Amino acid sequence: MQILVFGKDGQLGKAFQQQFEQTPLEKFGVQVQLIGRSDCDLANPQEMIALLGRVKPNVIINAAAYTAVDQAESEPELAHAINARAPQLMAQYAVENGATLLHYSTDYVFDGSKAGVYIESDLRNPLSQYGKSKAAGEHAIEEVFKKAFKGQYAILRTSWVYGDGGNYIRTILRLAKEREALNIIQDQLGVPTSAQWLAAISLDFIFNDEWEIQKITSGIYHAVPPGQTNWYELAIVAINTAIEVGASLKLDPSNIKPIQAIEYPLPAPRPMNSRMSAQKLKKAIEARADVSKLQRWDTSWTEQVRTYVQALVKEQVI
Repeated sequence: MQILVFGKDGQLGKAFQQQFEQTPLEKFGVQVQLIGRSDCDLANPQEMIALLGRVKPNVIINAAAYTAVDQAESEPELAHAINARAPQLMAQYAVENGATLLHYSTDYVFDGSKAGVYIESDLRNPLSQYGKSKAAGEHAIEEVFKKAFKGQYAILRTSWVYGDGGNYIRTILRLAKEREALNIIQDQLGVPTSAQWLAAISLDFIFNDEWEIQKITSGIYHAVPPGQTNWYELAIVAINTAIEVGASLKLDPSNIKPIQAIEYPLPAPRPMNSRMSAQKLKKAIEARADVSKLQRWDTSWTEQVRTYVQALVKEQVI
């Protein structure tokens, strides 16, 4: 079996690579090819088509995306090429060859006006060019598979991802070493998602213990850990954890001031509410009665962030 992973240099791509390295894939006859920007330009359809034809994957994991949210406002065509047209080509390959497509999307497909948590069937209404490009990617995949007789797909929407690479938590900790005070937005709600957790539950969903492809119900699934928070609270948890394990910071947590998003304007609008229910995905995994895989869902976002920060300090990344 051939697995093709796009986005090997991103946080999620690196997390998948670590997951694969922990498994004796050759024992199960599984081969993995990880593709980065230097290997294939996702904005170039000819390159993508040639690569897919050469590798002939049974499973495509699209962990690649154009994620420069503010920059997308000034280059929407490039964002659309990578976030919408490229996934459409992957979907077309999957339909034509009976393959499985695992694609990642974002909370930014919503406008954030809902009072409660978002579910998969809620209306897409993105505010930014980035969000519009990701929503277009979702729609393109759905349209390709609408009349398909072969192949299957899952679009996993996630939020506030952190892992091996640049992310909000690392930025906050860097600033905490440089500054004595910070203003941080408190009125945008969401769920931080560990790239390692996301990669692990993704593999739980599409493979069994023998690394055989599982039959799934194609569609959209939300993939976030339990709980909810805001940027201010997330910063407090990250900084307190770093201090507890010996990090030398200039910033005292008492000097972090909560502010409203309107006080910190950015080029691209963000949804005020990014909370999503992941019950659909959890129940799909639960239906297979694999208790060991369900244990991943018992770890709250707080525990995962604390573990992540502890590792950053231990490895002297910050």
